[in-house]
Amino acid sequence: MKNEIMRATGLLVIEVVNSNPNGDPDRESDPRQRPNGHGEISPVSFKRKLRDLLEDKGSVFFQSLPLEYSAHPENYCILESRGRDRKAIKKEMAPDPKHFNQKDFLQSTFVKKYWDARVFGNTFLEEGAHKGFIKSGVVQFGVGVSISPVQIVRHTNTNKPGVQEGKNAGMAPLAFRIVEHGVYCMPFFVNPHYARKTGCAAQDIDLMKRLIPHAYDLNRSAIRPDVRLRHAWYVEHKNCLGSCPEYLLLEALAPKRLGDAAAASVTWEDYEDVRGLPGELASRVELVDDLMGSF
Repeated sequence: MKNEIMRATGLLVIEVVNSNPNGDPDRESDPRQRPNGHGEISPVSFKRKLRDLLEDKGSVFFQSLPLEYSAHPENYCILESRGRDRKAIKKEMAPDPKHFNQKDFLQSTFVKKYWDARVFGNTFLEEGAHKGFIKSGVVQFGVGVSISPVQIVRHTNTNKPGVQEGKNAGMAPLAFRIVEHGVYCMPFFVNPHYARKTGCAAQDIDLMKRLIPHAYDLNRSAIRPDVRLRHAWYVEHKNCLGSCPEYLLLEALAPKRLGDAAAASVTWEDYEDVRGLPGELASRVELVDDLMGSF
């Protein structure tokens, strides 16, 4: 593992099969969908899965990590967790807020403790003496958008004991809402420019790369039983500033729709898979890795 963070461009290729990859609370938990019919997966949704996976320190996943991680669970806590104590967290940032500065902050309990704050940044530090510290993180995920429009199916769930006493006993009308099939592309970006502000280290990025392949497989649910990470491309540049325009990498790695691109797909065979970068682009970066290859 390298000791410095290099600029990197990533692309997740996510296949959804009879599942709801990300419910929309504004539309009764329908799978997220744009007006043009293309499906969406929010960055918050995907990062939540990484956070939940890491937060469970007693899990098989965490115990299977190398000792540099599993032997120090106190360094890999999650800031964006339920029931957090804001007052206690502010004390972890700086015991004496009157003398709060960047140097002391990087040596604080807060930076050493919260993995997601080091990697993704946060908006927790937004007032008083803490204002101005960690606004944007080293890693940013973009919106996942389906290559073709998606078809949403809605069914009524049934339950023998009854869902709500006296009302539609045994039924939850249209509660089962799924995407029949879709292939989504979600970009992500590793920007070392912010590492000095968040305290993020190469070891934190390495951990994220270990988390990504298991994001869906270890977070299945009744409404999300079959979401497949077909590829998790990780392209490392030759320098910290970037050695190739990132949009060229993303465009080259995205699967190509076969047939009618305006129609919802039915199977993975409706796409032309991409197995790597073409020679000219590959020569402009340091490495091209599919994180699913080490799964």
